[in-house]
Amino acid sequence: MDFHKAPHTYTGEVYLNVMDLDRSVRFYKEIIGFNVLEETANRVVLTADGKTPLLVIEQPDNVTPKEPRRTGLYHFALLLPERADLGNIIKHFVANNVAIGASDHKVSEALYLSDPDGNGIEIYTDREPSEWNWENGEVAMSTDPLDGESVIAESAGQTWNGLPAETIMGHVHLHVANLGETETFYKALGFELACRYPGALFMSTGKYHHHLGLNVWNGEGAQSPSINSVGLKQYTLIFPDDTVLNEAINNIKAKVEATDNGFITEDPSGNRMFLRVG
Repeated sequence: MDFHKAPHTYTGEVYLNVMDLDRSVRFYKEIIGFNVLEETANRVVLTADGKTPLLVIEQPDNVTPKEPRRTGLYHFALLLPERADLGNIIKHFVANNVAIGASDHKVSEALYLSDPDGNGIEIYTDREPSEWNWENGEVAMSTDPLDGESVIAESAGQTWNGLPAETIMGHVHLHVANLGETETFYKALGFELACRYPGALFMSTGKYHHHLGLNVWNGEGAQSPSINSVGLKQYTLIFPDDTVLNEAINNIKAKVEATDNGFITEDPSGNRMFLRVG
């Protein structure tokens, strides 16, 4: 079952501000395994398949370091196609002395790390949807230790060769200022609540475990970061067709700006997003 294609609404490319573009490009190529799709003096577009942008990193003029306890990015999450791919990248991280966290979430198995600027990254694989446990409209998720040995065993005899071409942006997890306002806004965009967690909501379309994570772990009422600070510039939501997109735009009580190929808006916490049709 593909939760990242029509008729679903799902996450696309993420745009980050960074302090040092060259340093970030090295990290995202050598450690994460992206390829460069486009490159200018202050902006690089990264891809896994050589054609689809997944991450756009920019070094703004007068960039400032990541600000603590703000809204914005908690992590972006790269979904790998196979469990063996997760095993391969664990071996690669170990060989390069990369510090990682790891969790079994029941619906998925995940690794966590940060880029050189402290931007959060999750790399994960999903369990089969038939193994997810839904009860009263919510999916069961937890944070259990990952059986890393089992994951690595899945990749026996394989070597890491960068991100697989089928890697996609599985979900985006944001710091927000208020869960109630946030839930109302994303429901207006067409998302449904998939799971409540202490201080967090997980929302999706089509009964995915989550396309969006939304938390107040940086504090209720957290302020938006400065426009030139390191962190999330914007992220993308991809809609199945113009009808669904236009209905979502009409439903939200927010300023919406039209662009050549989509729309720009912000959630109530100031997290900026690009809305477009897939």
